Amino acid sequence: MENNLYHLQYAMDTFYFLVMGALVMWMAAGFAMLESGLVRAKNTTEILTKNVALYAISCVMYMVCGYAIMYGGELFLSGIGSVDVDSTLKSFAEREDGFTGGSIYSGASDFFFQVVFVATAMSIVSGAVAERMKLWAFLAFAVVMTAFIYPVEGSWTWGSEGMFGLNLDDQFGFKDFAGSGIVHMAGAAAALAGVLLLGARKGKYGKNGEVNAIPGANLPLATLGTFILWMGWFGFNGGSVLKLGDIGNANAVATVFLNTNAAAAGGAIAALMTARLLFGKADLTMLLNGALAGLVAITAGPDTPSALAATLIGAVGGVLVVFSIITLDKLKIDDPVGAISVHGVCGLFGVLVVPVTNAEATITGQLIGALAIFAWVFATSLIVWAILKAVMGIRVSEEEEYEGVDLAECGMEAYPEFTRD
Repeated sequence: MENNLYHLQYAMDTFYFLVMGALVMWMAAGFAMLESGLVRAKNTTEILTKNVALYAISCVMYMVCGYAIMYGGELFLSGIGSVDVDSTLKSFAEREDGFTGGSIYSGASDFFFQVVFVATAMSIVSGAVAERMKLWAFLAFAVVMTAFIYPVEGSWTWGSEGMFGLNLDDQFGFKDFAGSGIVHMAGAAAALAGVLLLGARKGKYGKNGEVNAIPGANLPLATLGTFILWMGWFGFNGGSVLKLGDIGNANAVATVFLNTNAAAAGGAIAALMTARLLFGKADLTMLLNGALAGLVAITAGPDTPSALAATLIGAVGGVLVVFSIITLDKLKIDDPVGAISVHGVCGLFGVLVVPVTNAEATITGQLIGALAIFAWVFATSLIVWAILKAVMGIRVSEEEEYEGVDLAECGMEAYPEFTRD
């Protein structure tokens, strides 16, 4: 009878992991729709190509070496998915606290859940460099980012033995429940490095310092993408509880879902109100980015706040993202979708606000962890982008940018029956 209960818990935890991973995978569709809605029509096919290709590259490279770098041990190719039933049952039986011990689930399910996080980090880069980057330069960077850059900093936080002898949790008490810093700020750091070397889109900034708005082609698609991301975030944060098969963890999952939703709502409302005060209008793009900012901000600690506190954390993220987007434009850092502001600025805020609701975290530990992650990802990404720029170039020609990268890079248009802008 006892063995049957262990079998059931193992099955529930593994199945939960897989379902949550599938929700996070669905975020790839959200990024694709959001970005294709916020770029101009002439660049839609290329942005969609990037999003599908980067997901595939992430899956392959993380399987080949990324997972082994992040968690240590042999390569995934050696057969991590196999399960020793007897040893698994023994692990359950040896727990002093019965069903409430550490998670035990299929190694293959763990890989699947982790690989979709890698793809999420890479998706952040896609939107920030949109409309002027060469497709193959971007894909070459995706190989390095998902095979090495992300797994190394992931090993410092979620891995048991961090590379270079660094473990941010054990050594500094760094806490990042689901990846405000590990995933989102890391993706934004890689994007920032690329944008600085790439430069702004033609016509974005005037000679006298004025900022020229370049509207996206399809705001309904951008809105759909935001809702898909909002939905996928329940898997992102909820799955990070890592198990479901007992009362304590089931309640933890419910709390994380509640706080994730509350933060997104707070971020959306705060960004909408901030935009109204600053611009005199209800800015849809700020509303969308506000919801995402709230989600990013709560991701580092969705398990400890009350629902009201989560709403307030999300609201601060929503205000921050509006001012961050304005500030980056003043600095002439061109980010067509606001990815650096949403994932970078609000990711950093999410990491730093954890000690407010989690007594185990300290501001010093959070600062050290955030600095280590940003410094590693930004520096290594800058080196890789610089090498790619020297070897193959990372920016399309001025003529190709004017005509649209769809034709230059993909040879087809997303909306061939309509007049191009």
